[in-house]
Amino acid sequence: MAGPPAQPVTQQVGRARGCGRRPEQERLREAARCLVLDADGSSVPFQALYAEQKAIVLFVRNFLCYTCKEYIEDLAKVPKAFLQESNVRLIVIGQSSYHHIKPFCSLTGYAHEMYVDPQREIYKILGMKRGEGNKASVRSPHVKSSSLLGSIRSIWRAMTGPAFDFQGDPAQQGGALIIGPGNEVHFLHLDKNRLDHVPINTVLQLAGVKTVNFSNKPQIIDI
Repeated sequence: MAGPPAQPVTQQVGRARGCGRRPEQERLREAARCLVLDADGSSVPFQALYAEQKAIVLFVRNFLCYTCKEYIEDLAKVPKAFLQESNVRLIVIGQSSYHHIKPFCSLTGYAHEMYVDPQREIYKILGMKRGEGNKASVRSPHVKSSSLLGSIRSIWRAMTGPAFDFQGDPAQQGGALIIGPGNEVHFLHLDKNRLDHVPINTVLQLAGVKTVNFSNKPQIIDI
């Protein structure tokens, strides 16, 4: 059952933690010129993704990462109607070859927009970190597998694929960005480690989109 849409963010963030001294606007102007690739390998200017309407842009780790797979599986549950009602785009950007987009969408059931930044240019400009930070204080509500089981599944997918490919830099972390229309930055979060995803309902609320019930428990109806 969906929750009511929250009031969208109307005030631009100041300076996100971990972004260094350059404000988001300056970084975004630099990132806007970068190209991302769609599932067919066609290039699209990053700026085109948010020029005309607000967009939730989620940067993920490599597509073999089990935490990213399980996060995107939940993201796939966001109804397109919710996004259309709020005039918001939902976009995932990975850092693999574009050849991996269609198989990853098929694997996760994700039917919204997805692109890749193979050279990690936007990741670097926006200050997304490499390496694992402290995982003690963070836990993604969308990751169900243990570290051991998730890692085994990731290795199995790599071994059974057409060619052994990490599908992106395994040390690269992701982040979340709410932006647009134009160069207005509403929210920026840089993941500290693979479990530091912003909860999906948090970004939906911040963008003024209805939230989603991700619980697999059956609803109890009082009669």
